[in-house]
Amino acid sequence: MSVESLSALDRSTLRERSLEALRSAILSGRYRPGDHLGEVELAGSLGVSRGTVREALRHLQQEGLVTAGNRGMLRVNSLSPAEVHELFRVRAALEGLAVREVIASPRRESAAEKLRAAVERLSDEDEPAVRMEADLAFHLLLCQLSGNSMLVEAWQRLEGRMRVAILNGASWQAPMMARDRHVPIVEAIEQGDVDAAVRVVDEHMAGAAEHFARATESA
Repeated sequence: MSVESLSALDRSTLRERSLEALRSAILSGRYRPGDHLGEVELAGSLGVSRGTVREALRHLQQEGLVTAGNRGMLRVNSLSPAEVHELFRVRAALEGLAVREVIASPRRESAAEKLRAAVERLSDEDEPAVRMEADLAFHLLLCQLSGNSMLVEAWQRLEGRMRVAILNGASWQAPMMARDRHVPIVEAIEQGDVDAAVRVVDEHMAGAAEHFARATESA
């Protein structure tokens, strides 16, 4: 994104485009976990005011992609192995509730069809960023199909930290992001088997926690 394309926009659009540019830079790995994010440098590179950058960074803090370090200096967030395990235990609880509510719903068959379509968008051949988006889209859809808005909101509040864990955890090597790791979740929903669905979700999240925590330790 060029400086010129940003500087000509109005304030609200500048804020959104700055936010988009910074989020993209973090998610693409241009900024790595722990990297310092200075307002002056970012404002200069984007061609916007420090205030606009500050607003964008504040939003990224809310998303969990940015955190305050020593003396309040902002940096790209990172997770300890313990935090990775905590994150995926919470995900297991949320998505375990999601599969229960999907199976109990009269729209279970329709939900399973939508999840099948989402599984087809998972590919082991795609670029890491594409794989991450497809993986998170599947799990978000699972929560949305539960019809529980509070569940969806809780999941989305953790999404930034999910991305941090994946980005810092050799996502291209993560076996749980493969298509065949998601198919059993859909099959259990299709069969209306609550116990199997919850068990598969628990195993899926435990495997993810183990992989990403181990990758964080070696990073």
